[in-house]
Amino acid sequence: MNELISKRWSPRAFSADATVSDDELRTVLEAGRWAPSHGNSQPARFIAGHRGTETFDAIFETLTRGNRTWALRASVLLIGCVLTTDDRGDIPNVEFGLGLAMENMALQAVDLGLIAHMMGGFDKEAAHRTFAMPADVRPLVAMALGRHGDVSDLPEDLQAREQRERKRLPLSETVFTGTWGQSQFS
Repeated sequence: MNELISKRWSPRAFSADATVSDDELRTVLEAGRWAPSHGNSQPARFIAGHRGTETFDAIFETLTRGNRTWALRASVLLIGCVLTTDDRGDIPNVEFGLGLAMENMALQAVDLGLIAHMMGGFDKEAAHRTFAMPADVRPLVAMALGRHGDVSDLPEDLQAREQRERKRLPLSETVFTGTWGQSQFS
């Protein structure tokens, strides 16, 4: 397995002093642009703002209280959206397309020495209104992007989560053959 995949995780300890350059942000977003999508529909769209900009602040205001406790230190906040229609009509599997784009972006961030944390905890309706999104656009996920910071800057409950061992279910519990529950791998 490629080391980028195993090194990717979702830290919350961002450095409030660090920056992400425009070139680095462009590289991360380019990785998202090259993600596969249903029928090459490319439904992924993004709102992005560097810390200290009105866009960053507007995205931050849509975040849930829990995400606000740490995301304020990120260098960039993004909202990943999907375009749901094109000239052919409704675009199928838009969530799949955005998910692949976000994963490409997270892996590209690792390659650049950055960290990325995706969040479902934000007010999608507020984001839709705030950024005057068209009716056929749906915001689905937010992302914080930056450089790793000091874990001690986090609230105590998040410090413990940040430092716990990463665990993944074994393939024996997630890959089946023949019938559901019959493991492909023992």
